[in-house]
Amino acid sequence: MIDRKWLPLNALRAFEAVGRRLSFTVGAQSLSVTQSAISRHVGSLEDLLGKRLFHRNPNGLVLTHAGAKLLPVVEKSFSQIEKILNEIQNDGAAYERVLRVHMPPTFLQRFGLQMLHEFRSEFPGIALDVSSSYGTWLPTKKVDVAVLYDKPKVSDAILDLLWMERATPVCSPELAARFADRPLADLLGATELLHVRIEGQPANHLWSRFAQQVNVELDTSRGMTFDTLALAVQYAQRGDGIVLCDIDMFIDDMQEGRLGVPSTIEIKDGFGYFLSLRPEDLDDPLISLFRNWIITRFAGIDRRPWPIARQAATPDDMAELE
Repeated sequence: MIDRKWLPLNALRAFEAVGRRLSFTVGAQSLSVTQSAISRHVGSLEDLLGKRLFHRNPNGLVLTHAGAKLLPVVEKSFSQIEKILNEIQNDGAAYERVLRVHMPPTFLQRFGLQMLHEFRSEFPGIALDVSSSYGTWLPTKKVDVAVLYDKPKVSDAILDLLWMERATPVCSPELAARFADRPLADLLGATELLHVRIEGQPANHLWSRFAQQVNVELDTSRGMTFDTLALAVQYAQRGDGIVLCDIDMFIDDMQEGRLGVPSTIEIKDGFGYFLSLRPEDLDDPLISLFRNWIITRFAGIDRRPWPIARQAATPDDMAELE
């Protein structure tokens, strides 16, 4: 049995540095030591445990089951030690806790910034370190809580559903007006399709799902692809394309006429927004506070009717495509 008198603290610190970045080189740089030194420390920890902590693949490092089990515990322990040492060093002075929050770019722009401003106003003693990146995965940067855009899945993380995405075609108001008395199929055929990149999905996945659900012939391979929905919507507002847009995220632009809504059709592709945190952080008062606060905020959001209809596509809706 490993006794706390012999805890390999330097080896654990080296393991955390490598595990957070999945790189011996970057981990060594973060600790200002040589790569050979950090490799020796990790190797000694693996020897002590009798288990490998990393798979060393040609494409990089991957945590083993043992490594994935150990890393969050080591990270949390060092974070707690760091917090207490800073409090002691401040000798009773006001200490501002930092909460590390990650959000996808469009979510952050449309909802997150206002919500974080309100949270900061309500809890001024809590500093926020906000990051944003593309993709459906957890960020590589160490964060306390993250909003993820993804499909529901089995995960070791705690996942709280904020809302499931509903999408409808939107374009510029002028373009919608120009095709107002014509079938939607004419608009789709004459206008550039705009796509949003999602990791692990083909660029045209949402338009392909749309075509399948409404049973319309549509060349979904054409058009432009953007990193975020916000960029695709901005491009569409210029009159240069049509995009399948999250209704709840852009409801104000639809109702106030900044976006044209040429169809009653609404589709769902199984993606949604989830609040994610590690199970071991459930007892952290700050993370628990933020979790409860943001869940309450989304539970209170008014799902206002959108400009034309809210129902999902039905066979009757398909008539407008003919």
